[in-house]
Amino acid sequence: MTIFALGINHKTAPVALREQVAFAPEQVAEALLDLTAKTAVSDAVIVSTCNRTELYFSGSEAQSKQVIAWLAQFHQLSLPELAPHLYLHQDNAATTHLMRVASGLDSLVLGEPQIFGQVKQAYSQSRQVGTIAPVFERLFQKTFAVAKQVRTDTEIGASAVSVAFAAVALARQIFGKLADVKVLLIGAGETIELVAKHLREQGAGQLTVANRSYDRAAALAAQFQAQVVSLAQVPQALVDADVVISSTASTLPIVGKGMVEQALKKRRHKPMFLVDLAVPRDIEAQVAELEDAYLYTVDDLQNIVSQNMQSRQQAAAQAETMIAAGAAEFSQWLQLQGNIDWVRDYRERCEKVTQELLQRAINQLASGQNSEKVLQEFATKLSNRLMHAPTKTIRHLLQEEQVDAKTLINFLVDI
Repeated sequence: MTIFALGINHKTAPVALREQVAFAPEQVAEALLDLTAKTAVSDAVIVSTCNRTELYFSGSEAQSKQVIAWLAQFHQLSLPELAPHLYLHQDNAATTHLMRVASGLDSLVLGEPQIFGQVKQAYSQSRQVGTIAPVFERLFQKTFAVAKQVRTDTEIGASAVSVAFAAVALARQIFGKLADVKVLLIGAGETIELVAKHLREQGAGQLTVANRSYDRAAALAAQFQAQVVSLAQVPQALVDADVVISSTASTLPIVGKGMVEQALKKRRHKPMFLVDLAVPRDIEAQVAELEDAYLYTVDDLQNIVSQNMQSRQQAAAQAETMIAAGAAEFSQWLQLQGNIDWVRDYRERCEKVTQELLQRAINQLASGQNSEKVLQEFATKLSNRLMHAPTKTIRHLLQEEQVDAKTLINFLVDI
């Protein structure tokens, strides 16, 4: 039996193709049953996210080709269209790949934590459907243990590696808990949406969204239970804002020095933290000259992100060592299972020979033959039958110098 990891991800395929190969959550159970029925693989797990679709399964080389054909057929794609974008790992390479994925080392954003939960969810779905056998049970439990070790013992996820998250991380450093902090978000594009998501995850409770298009601002605000104001209302909104994060496509600054200065007076000079993620700037550079205004630009955050990425890459090197050790341990366990099967088979064969010769001896005794001679013959034939094959193997090993003779003999006579 071979363990396989078959997949397509952000490194091998454009988003348009990844979308076609993705499995919707409600499709996974049906897909697992269809896969195992049509290919007869003994284990199957489907991991499907926005950046990857991967199938982990065990079977033969021929079955791996069937799985590739099944994947194309299930998503109504031609094999020539899909095959160039696929990767296929086997055994230790498949195990290592799974552990790297679960640890966030194969993600678009190095060290991102969401993939760990997604892999656990995929495993749980497969257990519910019944496509997890003992080997995969052990494989995934080992994977989860390694991923937790990576999270606990390295700094792989400790630092911000996007400007959106860096902005929120800075706000949290300055204010501590964000539950009582009032945040004004200017803009309603992808960057501000990501900022709002991170703010909610960090416990921010009071968000206000301002945008040129009120409808877009309202749509974004609805996702995060935020208030909505127009751009014309920004000067008033600044008075209540402890944190201001802006990212628009405006060609001219939206927040000027005078506007912030007036807001600070009304706030009785209570400090204001401002982050300008826009290029060109949304917030005039002169705002930084104000005593109670702390302005960070996208360049400031990019420097932080670059330093943090270096830190994550160092942590990733540590993680790779942990993953290699974890994959090796699983490989040793798997090999041991094969040896256990071989030992069980050998013992069964020995037992069969013993019973065959014992029955012969019993028949001889029943016919009245001399008991001493019968027992002598039984012992001699049993020894010869049991020692014949091992003796040939030992002779071969000694001739090939694959084992030390004294050590082998001492081991064999230690009964």
